[in-house]
Amino acid sequence: MRIPRLLAAVAGVALAAPAAAQTAPTPRQPNQPDTLRSALDEVVVSASRVEESFLQSPVTVEKLNTRAIRLTPAATFFDALEHLKGVQVISPSLGFRVINARGFTNTTNVRFAQLVDGVDNQAPHIGGPIGNVLGPSDLDIASVEVVPGTAAALYGLNAINGLANLTTKNPFSSAGLSIRQQTGINHLRDPNVRSFGLGRTTENLYSETSLRYAHVLIADKLAFKVNGTYLRAYDWIANDQTDLFANGNATTGLFGADNPARDPTNSYGNESSDRSTLTLGGKQYTVARTGYDERDLVDYTIKNLKADAALHYRFRPGVELAYTYRTAGFDNVYQRSNRFRMQDYRLQQHALSLATPVVQARAYLTHENTGKSYNLRSMGENIERSFKPDARWNADYTGAWNAAVANGQPVAQAHASARAAADAGRLQPGTEAFAQRLSELQDINNWDQGAALRVRADLLHAEGQVNIAEALRRAGRPLPANLDLLAGADHRTYLVVPDGNYFVNPERGQDPLGDNLTYAKTGGFVQAGGRLLADKLRLTATLRADKNDYFDVKFNPRFTAVFSPTQRQNFRLSYQSGYRFPSLFEGFSNVNSGQVKRIGGLRVMSDGVFENSYLRTSIDAFNTAVTAAINANTSGQTAAQKRQQAIADNQSRLVKNPYTYLKPEYIRSLEMGYKAALLPQGRLLLDVDFYYNSYRDFIAQVEAYVPVTATGEALTAGDLGTVATALNARAGQARYRLWTNSQTRVANFGGSAGVRYEVGRGFLLGANATYTRLRRTENSDGLEDGFNTPRWAYNLSVGNENVYQNFGFGLNYRYQESYFSQTFLVVGNVPAYGTLDAQLSYHLPAAQIRLKLGASNVLNDYYVSYLGGPSVGGLYYLTVAYGP
Repeated sequence: MRIPRLLAAVAGVALAAPAAAQTAPTPRQPNQPDTLRSALDEVVVSASRVEESFLQSPVTVEKLNTRAIRLTPAATFFDALEHLKGVQVISPSLGFRVINARGFTNTTNVRFAQLVDGVDNQAPHIGGPIGNVLGPSDLDIASVEVVPGTAAALYGLNAINGLANLTTKNPFSSAGLSIRQQTGINHLRDPNVRSFGLGRTTENLYSETSLRYAHVLIADKLAFKVNGTYLRAYDWIANDQTDLFANGNATTGLFGADNPARDPTNSYGNESSDRSTLTLGGKQYTVARTGYDERDLVDYTIKNLKADAALHYRFRPGVELAYTYRTAGFDNVYQRSNRFRMQDYRLQQHALSLATPVVQARAYLTHENTGKSYNLRSMGENIERSFKPDARWNADYTGAWNAAVANGQPVAQAHASARAAADAGRLQPGTEAFAQRLSELQDINNWDQGAALRVRADLLHAEGQVNIAEALRRAGRPLPANLDLLAGADHRTYLVVPDGNYFVNPERGQDPLGDNLTYAKTGGFVQAGGRLLADKLRLTATLRADKNDYFDVKFNPRFTAVFSPTQRQNFRLSYQSGYRFPSLFEGFSNVNSGQVKRIGGLRVMSDGVFENSYLRTSIDAFNTAVTAAINANTSGQTAAQKRQQAIADNQSRLVKNPYTYLKPEYIRSLEMGYKAALLPQGRLLLDVDFYYNSYRDFIAQVEAYVPVTATGEALTAGDLGTVATALNARAGQARYRLWTNSQTRVANFGGSAGVRYEVGRGFLLGANATYTRLRRTENSDGLEDGFNTPRWAYNLSVGNENVYQNFGFGLNYRYQESYFSQTFLVVGNVPAYGTLDAQLSYHLPAAQIRLKLGASNVLNDYYVSYLGGPSVGGLYYLTVAYGP
């Protein structure tokens, strides 16, 4: 009978009891600087899911508070996250920035969770957030906490790289009207902007308008707030012309502009699926379709409109119920394996939360509709093919090449003449006919014929946690004062409407468009902690269990220790593990893309493909060797005899697919750190951390082809010669890109150090440095996600809110080393870069107006944060904000 009584006690004290007694704040001494005040008094929640001292958190936590937001020279608080210690941010778009920590960064960061008031901010089918499009505005943000490192044991949100929790203002404590207008300009001297076609003039205006209104309807009982933000700008442009297939015709000596298989990074319609092998003059050449630059296929105009409304009801102090509605409609650019134009994309979210001293509970529903979005690669390919099918284009190319050579043209010139002849009448960017065709293909939801991205998906989530120790104490149960007990549970279900291209329902057999696809997970945790040695030592142990529809129960433990010899000095140590279950796209995708079928790695989606396929890397090597052998064969054999001889000599290069069906990723992490407020009056805040992570079963992609007969039947049996002959021709290849697990076991380690020094008279100096290092340990297969992280990065900052008669300023310089980038789009080195951000502010307290004149990347040195992404230049702005 004890369990029902305990549950009754918990339910009773959750709503009936007054607010819990909070730990008394440290008394503030005269002339105590803000640094010490914030360090000793400030609390964080994200590290342990309960309020605790910022100095004594058991894992590394970075916090962006209101003072830091006012001082930052970044255009928005979200952009300012890049200045935090241990945080890496990449920019697929001006309106889509991706946060990560401690390595393995990618443009769809499903390993890092982003919460708003504890509510997951992700777009369901993507599996990660779309920047801050559904998040709070700068008027409504109160603070941001970032946990750089795995948080899966407590949150279970696939947060094996960390999480960020964005906390908004409560209408009870922040009532009134606020307005913010930010006007600026970007693309100064941008060489990628052009004045014809879909381009615009070089300089472009940037405008973001925000409004917030909060009001208390009944004192200490009922309050509401509404927010709205509209952003209009011209996006950064991706125009990398580096040839990704530079050696495609090396055996014939054609390189650079002479290479007929040229594949520029940000040009689409000339990729591997758009190449053909043509026999010309007795030699084999690889020839690609011409393709279109990204800037030909995208209107880079960004229009983001978002709004939210919240109603808060307080039963009594400390017991509050809130309903929040968020909505966003936006245009943007997004990147996975390919780049996408997000157009008329819509997100909505309903959230209900209850906060008491004993119980925290929330439930939310997120709805996603991709609108009229489209795949840029498929758009480029199918504009080409709608003008002229590959077979006809190849025939025209061959005839023109032969004619050019017969007229005495050199080989390279003959290829150029052949391309011009085959492209005669090709749709040209900037014309009405081109725009009309782009619009038509944008509505065809089959990437073998069109480019539409048409996905409707929902995420339904419910969670609750109980402070068991507090409940027992309130129920009069004897419990040591130094003991903490916490427990929580959550459930999440994804629902996807099958569209026939991106997703189908694999359980529906002959009716893959029937019934919604569902994918669910249930989990929970228990946490116990105690304080020993006169509260100088705090120990905590956590155990989490998660059950996914397609996997067995997984357990994640976490152990932490914090030793505080004095109130100002704290040493921390933690060990934890974490699992990441496959996202919707990784598990269930079913995409026809560029004549390559991209399918999820769960057996229900890809049954039989792994067992009967060969690695594309080995097929490419095999076919390259066959071509080289044919071109080098000067015997009197016929062309067919040369081909068969070359196939027989090189078929041993083919490698059977060694990978298999998906299982969850796994991480083990060890971290230690030291945080202290030093020097007289605590003017120097120091935070140092070190970590070591071990990973296995990285979820990644592999390309593999199944050999097929002339009728399209898979060759599941037969000798290697038959398989090799099939794979030497495009018609004999059923091409797949499969989600699977890397066989590599890797480790990475690193650390960071940050200092904040209150100089006096309001001056604040800051510096931080982050070191991140990859260490492969065994079974390296190169399939794991790219580490995509600079070894060294640092920030230097100085600021003062009131340096002279309400004038203030802020400066931040950030530098990161060059790093090796590995994605499915492109592999290479991202150049090192440094950026200087600056702002000058003026505050009119009586009028409640703040002015900020600033710039991010004030020196306008264009850089790319990852290969294949846009070139980012300076953004110069003036912000006028009114309100409390």
